[in-house]
Amino acid sequence: MNLASLETPRLVLDAAKMDANVARLKARLAALGVRLRPHVKTCKSIEAARGLMESPAGPITVSTLKEAEQFFAHGVTDIFYAVGIAPGKLDHVVALRGKGCDLKVVVDSVEAAEAVAAKGAGIPTLIEIDCDGHRAGVKPGAPVLIDIAKALAKGAEPRGVMTHAGDSYACRGDDAIRAMAEQERRAVVESAAVLHAAGFEAPVVSVGSTPTAMFAQNLEGVTEVRAGVFVFMDLVMAGLGVCAVNDIALSVLATVIGHQKEKGWIITDGGWMAMSRDRGTAKQPVDQGYGLVCDEQGRPLDDLIVSDANQEHGIVSRRGGGPLDASKYPVGMRLRILPNHACATGAQFDAYQVVRGNTEILEQWPRFSGW
Repeated sequence: MNLASLETPRLVLDAAKMDANVARLKARLAALGVRLRPHVKTCKSIEAARGLMESPAGPITVSTLKEAEQFFAHGVTDIFYAVGIAPGKLDHVVALRGKGCDLKVVVDSVEAAEAVAAKGAGIPTLIEIDCDGHRAGVKPGAPVLIDIAKALAKGAEPRGVMTHAGDSYACRGDDAIRAMAEQERRAVVESAAVLHAAGFEAPVVSVGSTPTAMFAQNLEGVTEVRAGVFVFMDLVMAGLGVCAVNDIALSVLATVIGHQKEKGWIITDGGWMAMSRDRGTAKQPVDQGYGLVCDEQGRPLDDLIVSDANQEHGIVSRRGGGPLDASKYPVGMRLRILPNHACATGAQFDAYQVVRGNTEILEQWPRFSGW
């Protein structure tokens, strides 16, 4: 079976590119002496994740308890739930741990720490550090770190510190990403030192973002790196210089269903319900619209992008506008569209059509979504 036989839109995964992306990051981290705890929120598929993990048991990072459930059902036990824990989810955490899942959680306040400790279940818990002002977390080295650790010690297990350099997505240039990687590293290493000085162990010192993972030059004091988008890459990563466009392993297969010749438009059946609403490249020097358009083999076409999208309709045009030869893109032609954000686009589908550098479908890998 090949891509031409499929109804569209469909999610296509080039396994050869995925394998190369994974090998590249693993080699970098091995040279820096740090383990990889991959974030499976991007792939949400055990078939895709197997090549990421050290062993069938993990380790992995998840962003939902549903991910923890799904991967634990496939034998993965070393799991870190890297979103601040809501008290209403703690019974679910305790239940999973009771079944043999070594599930860790994260907090960034005394209040949340007290809720975890109140369960009295010895839940391993990391403290989130805000390394860049991007989202949640305690300021690096802040005195409240000690208060949180004390609260955890009353019924949970203080396990260490973690951070995520989300602001790396706003960096411009390799040097800026390298500087952010060092800022990320210092934030958690400094915070771990504060805990040690107060008599608390911090065996885990965890950092993670694909840009910083790919550009970090020194990870001294760090024990693990969490990253997820690296497995597929996407146009945002290409815009940052983290990868080349040709490294992007994920695409959406769509079909030309019409034209608006006077507007220079090609209409496809791949609207924002297929691509997602993510417009992450809009803030970058090169705006890729809703996605970069390729031929069925995955080769970029004539500087075409999905310049606009309705729910089920993708509007393809030249990046700068202007006329195009509609006869080159007849009704029924298959196109592959590279996504801005692999996580968001992947979430629109329930399976990958797996190819390896061509249009022959080797396998179909199920994926899941939801919370």
